[in-house]
Amino acid sequence: MTNQADYVEITTLISAYFRTLDDREFAEGWARAYFTDDVRTVTPLGTSRGSEIEQHTQEAIERYARTQHMSSDVLVRTDAASGRNTASWNALMRHVHHDSTLQARGADAQPVFTVGGVFRAELRRTPDGWRIAHLNIAVTWTTGTPPDLPGVTRTAGA
Repeated sequence: MTNQADYVEITTLISAYFRTLDDREFAEGWARAYFTDDVRTVTPLGTSRGSEIEQHTQEAIERYARTQHMSSDVLVRTDAASGRNTASWNALMRHVHHDSTLQARGADAQPVFTVGGVFRAELRRTPDGWRIAHLNIAVTWTTGTPPDLPGVTRTAGA
């Protein structure tokens, strides 16, 4: 069982991370406030390790004019035998396409791409507090048209 103070610190970490994404607070080294140096993230856009996460995340967010990330139902668990801490939470992520993207897609372009998913994290206590050591984002559902990704060709109706 996770104690109350750890639960509050971990859920605050998650909320602050989401707010950083939406506020686009990407000063050099921003990820150290949320992740361990050896972090590994697995997202629909690929896998990142360590310092790669800063560029990977910034590129993903900047594909859009605005975003809004919301988390709910955070569950934090501690395995007493291993001392390992995990957290999982539901997320609703809204992404507003750039005007240039909408113009390129034409009159029927959908301005918002919404994703519902589940985040799963492994956490580690560091001298600076709790940090995410592993993060996996699993998409449960989407609405709207996803971004154009390098190397991916969209077919009609997709």
